[in-house]
Amino acid sequence: MPRALTIQRSIIPAADRSRQLKRLRAKRDHYLGMQCRYWLFEEAAVHGAFLEFVEADSAAALSAAHASSADPPLDAARVYLEVELD
Repeated sequence: MPRALTIQRSIIPAADRSRQLKRLRAKRDHYLGMQCRYWLFEEAAVHGAFLEFVEADSAAALSAAHASSADPPLDAARVYLEVELD
């Protein structure tokens, strides 16, 4: 079964940065506890523009993690599946 990934983009205003980073740490902890991998990247040229990646070993595991999250992605149904390039 291919690995599955979701992506979410967000803009965090400078005034909200510390509060939002605390929220994102809690989000990361949730996904790690659900056996998912979580990455957060900030755009180099745009301070506060973030990309969140959540990856799991299957689409079912990823969907279950999103369903139990207090802060799921806006479009949790948009799941990307890994393509094997033989």
